[in-house]
Amino acid sequence: MRADNSPHIIAAARQRAAATRERAIAALRRMDTAGQPATFDAVAREAGVSRSWLYTQPDLRAEITSLRDRHGPAPVAPWIPAQQRASGASLLRRLEAATERNRELEAEVRDLRDRLARALGQQRAAAVTSSSERTGVGHRLAKSIGPC
Repeated sequence: MRADNSPHIIAAARQRAAATRERAIAALRRMDTAGQPATFDAVAREAGVSRSWLYTQPDLRAEITSLRDRHGPAPVAPWIPAQQRASGASLLRRLEAATERNRELEAEVRDLRDRLARALGQQRAAAVTSSSERTGVGHRLAKSIGPC
């Protein structure tokens, strides 16, 4: 008869749940102290927990909502004046230049692969030739062997 390990399994699950909860609370405290915007995604990443788990925890959910309201919305990327933004034409030129560079690199890689294949072939041929010269393989035998 097998021993009943369920109390140990239950205890381990409780410890894991407590550790997860502690990580989430610690992440919330760090984010609040640093003045970082608290979103479910940010807290989940910081604590190493899933967003869905955060949504199932009423107290943590309320705290995240409270911190989000207190710190305001997450900052958006700064606005760039029209004069400083890249134009469609300049972006297209950059893309064309990158595409041309990509073609050049692909041609260089093809050339290098071809050179490597030729060098390895020559190296292999030299090794086979020197091996056959050392062992005498490939030379006709002086004596022929008769029928067995």
